[in-house]
Amino acid sequence: MTMIADLHPQRHVSVTAANVRGVAGLVKDAEGGEDIIVERHGRPVAAVISVDHFAELHNMRSDLTAAALVLARELTDSGHRTDLDDAIAAFGFDRSQLEAELDTDVAAGRG
Repeated sequence: MTMIADLHPQRHVSVTAANVRGVAGLVKDAEGGEDIIVERHGRPVAAVISVDHFAELHNMRSDLTAAALVLARELTDSGHRTDLDDAIAAFGFDRSQLEAELDTDVAAGRG
C-alpha cells in the first residue's frame, strides 16, 4: 500500500536554512513534489507544500469526515424514522402555522 508520505518526500530545515534558501527556492522544491518542514529550535512550525498536495490533503480530509459521519450513523441508527409533521408537533407547532409565519416574514422582506 502506498502511503502519502511515500509520494511526498519531506525535508526538514531550520528557519535560518529556509531563509537562506529563500521563498523562491522553497516554492521550487514544493513544485517538484517535496514537502518542506520548517523548524524553529528543532520544533516543526510551518510547511511548504505544493498546491496539488494541499488539494490532495483537503480532499482526503473531506473523505475522512464523510466516512466518519457514515460510520457514526451506522452505529447509532435504530432504523426508527420520525415524520416531519410529528417533529413539528413535538415543538408545539403545526405546519400551517409555520407556513403562515414564513409567508408573513417574506411579505415583510424578512425572509
